[in-house]
Amino acid sequence: MTTATGTLTFDDLLTRARGGELGPDPAAQRVAVAFTTRQAVRHEGRGTGYRNEVLSLRLGAAVGSCAVEPGALPDGAVEECVGADVASLLAHPLLPVRVAALDAYLMHVTPHGPEHGARPKALPTGTSLEKSRVRAQAVVGLLDLPAGATVLVVGVVNSLLEGLRSLGLRYVPCDLKGGRTEWDEVVVTDALTAADGCDALLVSGMTLGNGTFDPLREHARTYGKQLVAFAQTGSAVLPRFLGHGVSAVCAEPYPFFWLDGGPGVVHRYTGAPEGGR
Repeated sequence: MTTATGTLTFDDLLTRARGGELGPDPAAQRVAVAFTTRQAVRHEGRGTGYRNEVLSLRLGAAVGSCAVEPGALPDGAVEECVGADVASLLAHPLLPVRVAALDAYLMHVTPHGPEHGARPKALPTGTSLEKSRVRAQAVVGLLDLPAGATVLVVGVVNSLLEGLRSLGLRYVPCDLKGGRTEWDEVVVTDALTAADGCDALLVSGMTLGNGTFDPLREHARTYGKQLVAFAQTGSAVLPRFLGHGVSAVCAEPYPFFWLDGGPGVVHRYTGAPEGGR
């Protein structure tokens, strides 16, 4: 199911999953474990910090995740998910639950790997800042732009801004929380308006959970701009939009790089979807 223009939307993907078009009947699949992960960080040498809160659902060996604003998830949401069938969670009234459920289901159906179009990139053992910088290089390396081009960064991560600087790229930082970057740059809050003046988009998977992803994807598709997604939220969801306004994805399923100092991996997707994605 696609829209009249032939492009896939997030709601289309939900509908297809609920209808069993993408894999086994979701009504027969049940979530065994649901949990949240809360984190606060300020890297050494950095003047600013940030907080994360992530809802994760486990389906078999797969874990699907959706980041939320800290404190935004209602009490009891995690308990509602435990033991629930995936079809019900795909229709849950809370968007982050729907995103996490779809991510878990698609991770269960098409786990990250070369057979589904992914190219793994190892993250080394190291501090959270060291791992953040390696991940950032994996993300910004998916952009194909000349020096001096301007990138809209939706979901401000200082290591990504640092990576863009190293490539000679300009950027417009954007985040719903606003504020200022590590380099005292103003963070804008209206991504779609800011996109008009940018040559490409670098977009966090968090946009799935707050409902801003589809307008940004459609902007990129309409104007022929590159849209690279960096995805802890919806790491198995966003590769489905390759060819529908998304040009590349750096997918990072749970456990995320900031959870421990050991080695890790991200999965990079480019071009048209492969292997039934």
